[in-house]
Amino acid sequence: MPKLLIVFFSQTGNTESMAHLVAEGARHVPDVAVEVRSVEQTTPDDLLGADGIIMGSPVYYGTMAAQLKTLIDESVCHHGELVGKVGGAFASSGVMGGGLETTIMDILKCLLIHGMVIAGEARGHHYGTVSVGAPEEAAQAECRKQGRLVAELVAKLHG
Repeated sequence: MPKLLIVFFSQTGNTESMAHLVAEGARHVPDVAVEVRSVEQTTPDDLLGADGIIMGSPVYYGTMAAQLKTLIDESVCHHGELVGKVGGAFASSGVMGGGLETTIMDILKCLLIHGMVIAGEARGHHYGTVSVGAPEEAAQAECRKQGRLVAELVAKLHG
């Protein structure tokens, strides 16, 4: 059974809430195992066992938190081994215009450098789900939708 790993860093709990909502949506796709882990509980080796990886971070100075970037930097030991896995990203910030899209794009660039396939969204949050503060109703729905869309692509490519 293909596996989707959702990795996040969260200082205040907002990004963690998003991670669990993304997982909730992904779990609607049959025959895809979904696991949620904080970045502190994740090693580069854990990325090898997943067919899809969605990463989430709060915005720190317009980019991802150092904790998530450290995991990505350490994943260089597996460069070339993540090719073809499905990727996605989500982010939370304290204010609108605080760097949500730049954070998502920074995460996606790293996944693309690993050779991963990115699941985009034609309607809604094109690059990945965003939330200002705790995810309100619309962001919650987008999180669930992102999880489902990425899990569906994982099932198509790796099922």
